[in-house]
Formats: sequence, C-alpha cells, structure tokens
Amino acid sequence: MRATAYHFQTLKEDPSDAEVASHRLMLRAGLIRRLGAGIYSYMPLGLRVIRKVEAIIREEMNAAGAIELSMPVVQPAELWQETGRWEKMGAELLRFQDRHGRDFVVQPTSEEVMTDIARQELKSWKQLPKNFYQIQTKFRDERRPRFGVMRGREFIMKDAYSFDKDVESAERSYDRMFACYCKIFDRLGLGYRAVAADTGAIGGSRSHEFQVIAETGEDALVYSTGSDFAANLELAEALSLLPSRAEPSQAMQLLATPGLARCEQVANLLGLGLDQTVKSIVLAVEPEEREGIAKGARLFLLLIRGDHELNEVKAGKLDGLNKGFRFASIEEIVQGFGCEPGYLGPVGLASEIEVIADRTVAQMANFVVGANKKDFHLSGVNWGRDLAEPSRVADIRNVVEGEPSPDGKGELRIERGIEVGHVFYLGTKYSEAMKATMLDETGKPRLMEMGCYGIGVTRIVGAAIEQNHDERGIIWPVALAPFVVVICPLGASKSQPVREAAEKAYAALLQAGLEVLLDDRDERPGAMFADWELIGIPVRVTIGERSLKEGRLELLKRRGMQASDCAEEDLLEAVRGLLSS
Repeated sequence: MRATAYHFQTLKEDPSDAEVASHRLMLRAGLIRRLGAGIYSYMPLGLRVIRKVEAIIREEMNAAGAIELSMPVVQPAELWQETGRWEKMGAELLRFQDRHGRDFVVQPTSEEVMTDIARQELKSWKQLPKNFYQIQTKFRDERRPRFGVMRGREFIMKDAYSFDKDVESAERSYDRMFACYCKIFDRLGLGYRAVAADTGAIGGSRSHEFQVIAETGEDALVYSTGSDFAANLELAEALSLLPSRAEPSQAMQLLATPGLARCEQVANLLGLGLDQTVKSIVLAVEPEEREGIAKGARLFLLLIRGDHELNEVKAGKLDGLNKGFRFASIEEIVQGFGCEPGYLGPVGLASEIEVIADRTVAQMANFVVGANKKDFHLSGVNWGRDLAEPSRVADIRNVVEGEPSPDGKGELRIERGIEVGHVFYLGTKYSEAMKATMLDETGKPRLMEMGCYGIGVTRIVGAAIEQNHDERGIIWPVALAPFVVVICPLGASKSQPVREAAEKAYAALLQAGLEVLLDDRDERPGAMFADWELIGIPVRVTIGERSLKEGRLELLKRRGMQASDCAEEDLLEAVRGLLSS
C-alpha cells in the first residue's frame, strides 16, 4: 500500500477529552474518530487492527470446534422477559419500540437469542456438544462512557455459547474454551493473566477473566508468588491473618475521642497500630412486605480490621445480603445504634442487628471499637467477655499484598489489569428459564448445560495500546500492527536512486507476503518519522542517498527504538529477523 493512496490523518496535539493513553493515542494516530459519547467510527488503520484481532479469534475458535453464526443486533423483548433480564438488566439495556408498539432491545449480549435457537435446533443428546459463536456489534448504554474504546457504548464482541448433555461434558467444553482463549491471547502477543472471577450479572457457577496487564487497568488482580493461584480481587479468598485468638490482657475502657471518627485518627491518638482497631460498616436490606405491612430495613453490622477494606462482592454472597443490600442511611444508623457513623461498634447492640465479623477480626483480642456514643471509643475489647461472639464469621474483606496465598503456597501480589475476555459455566440458568431441553440417552427430556464465552474485540485494541506505548506513540505487537513495515524514502522527489531503491524494496517485501506501506508523500524526514512512530509500525526502513552510496539501508525496530542497517540484498532477511525478535 502506498501512503498517498491510503487514508490516515494524525494529530499533533493530545485531545482534551482523552483520559487514558489508549484513547489519546487512538485519536492522535487516526485509528478512531468520535461520533457521540462512547460511539466511534473506526478509521482504516483502526479497522485493520480490529480485523487482525478477529482473524486470530476466528481461527482459534474454529480450531476448537466452535461454529460461527450471526445473530440480530435487535432482539424482541419477549426473550429477555422469559429470563427476567428485561427487568434485572437496568438502564444499560437499551430498550425501544417499533412502529407497532412492540418492545425490542439492542443486544448487549445474546444468551437469550442463542438459547432460543438451541431449543429449536437441538433436540437430542446425539447433537451435542455444540458451541456456536459470533463476532458482532453490541451496545450497552453506559451511564458514563469514558476511556475511548475501553468503556464505550457501542463495541465489537465475540460471544460464544456451548450446549452439553450433562455437567461432565459441559466442564470439558469450558476447559476447551479456556485453552482456546490462552492460545488467542498468546497469539495476540499480549501479557495477560487468567484469573478466577465472580460471575456477576451473567450468572453461573464457574468463571475466569482474561486480563491484560496494564498499570491503568480498572481491575485489581491477585496472584501467588509460589503457585499458579490467580484471582480477581473481588474473588480472592482472604484467610485470617491471626492463627488463634489471644487471651484478654486489658480491661475494657471508655476513651474520649472528640472529633476522631476514623480508625486512623483513633489509632494515632492511642499510639496503636491500625491493625488493633476494628472498623464498623452498616448494611441495610429492604424488608419484604407481609400482609400489606412494610417493616423497617434489616440492619447488619460488618466488622473488618481497621487497615482492611470491605469486599462488597463477598458480602453480597452471604445469606441475608444475597438478594441485594445498600449502605444504611444516617437516620437508620442513629435509630439502630443511638449515634451517628464514626463511633459505631458491636458492644451493647440490640439483638436484632446481626454482627458479621471478618475471619481476622474474629481472632482479635484487646481491640478498639466505637462505643456507640459520639466522641467516644472503647479499648481493650474482647470477644466472649465484653460482647457475645459474632453471629457469623465470614470472609468479607479484600486481600492485602504480602499476605499468605489461600492455597498455602507463597505470598500474594497485586497488579492492575484490563478485562478483555471472560468465560462462564452457566449450568442450566438460561436453559431452565427458557425450557431448552433435549432428549437424553433414556429418551427423557433434560435441560441442556450451558457455557458462555466473551472476548471484547475493540477492547483488546485499547488494552494492547495501554500495555504497549511510550512517549512517541503506540508500539504494536506484530500480530496486531496495521502494517508491519513502513518504507521511508528521504528526498525521493529529488533523487532517482532513492525512488528506485524504495520501489525495489517495496516490491521485494510485498512479494514476500509482508504487509508493507511505502510512504511516498513529499514530507520532511522528521514529520514522516513522527507519524510512523505515533502509529506504531513495528519496523521502519529508511532509504537515503548517503546510505545508498555506502550500499546499505537503515532499519529501526519501533519497540525499544533499536537502530541497525543492512545491505540492500539482505533487506528481507533483516526485516524478518526484526519482526520475529
């Protein structure tokens, strides 16, 4: 491809609304152009990258036995009503009506449509297992679209759905897709981790996220230094950091702590470590109406050590909280505890408030808590002596870097990641709701076991840039680069030898099957180089009169800006060496 016959437009200045590197560089390099909030046009260079991602996904999915189809972007509401997600999905589900007043959605995902296809097409266990996939545009009406393609409203996603006759077969399908995803991300050339994850709104009982490692990632990933344990922070199990509970060695005392509502402030006043304080968090669950009478919200007091943070996902899985909770209002707290937040504690509580202690808190002794009295705290508090044992002990906190791994091997480390893929074992969540059955070996109807598997195609592009860039611009992994080589002839309009050498090099690289771009614009060398460094072409070949007279061509590898040279006749071998290194 010749640059004058192609289309790209770079920007010299950073866009004012770009918050992260990928958004800034995709706009500057001319990969995308903004149409509306969270909605982008993919320009020729950007589309080439997307097509490369899709091709790798398609090849590996096909190799794993998945079968491609395409489902409509617009879907009838009836299917979503069958599963209950019409109500549960919330405002992210874009709903609309046609001219006849019938309800439809713009697909954010396609579990319902795929299950509907399966219940019509798959009648017998002999037709299973099956795995159908599509690469399709999706739309989620994000409340606050940001970060360019990282959290846009319209995006391209690969979603796949497996159907099996029993749990054992479904587990094999899940494992096959897990292995397939590893191959995909290996081929994309991205640094990633596969981590155990929460199933979230999709549902199911087994789940892994594929996270591209990047400092700007929204997700915290936990892994062990001594094993292959890895999990999203939301799911990483937190052990008790105390092997046993010490005997009481202090008397409980009421201490004046005027204006000191935070554990850090109280610890400083008392000259104690933050790990000797206990934080009180009050959650509320809306009541169920019985016989037309609505009672007040049910309150739960969750206790975690002062230097720890509550894990809301873990809390939301506990009985009593697993149907939805919120943080209690000030009015509810005052009514239940007799004082405002900042001085709350478990001592002397009304019996109707359930106390749930984190595993570490349950092993603490001689600790400091709020006194349920404004401007006062209690020190020297001990379980069993000063207050009843907690109603429940549960893992309700985030893990902390450096603590023991839950598998007993090594210590935990935390890094940031960008979720680009997710695999779920759904079980019968959707097949039961939509009555998707097949006849088993005995001729009896049986619900199909399902799995679903998503990859954010456009998100991969953004994540790749977040992981691979420098002050000059993008540094593409070779597998994703829109072109792998660019030829930059210097002063070609004034030098016939340079023009001839550039054409010769261009023809040789094209004939070898490389994706090569010849910059035949009449640009200054500095502007020419800046464009390709911004766009991130892996290898640059520079041809100038001086180097030609010496019988050599200048090469630059974009990653690391490594300069080298080669003889004209050795160009192909030299370029291939740089691309493979």
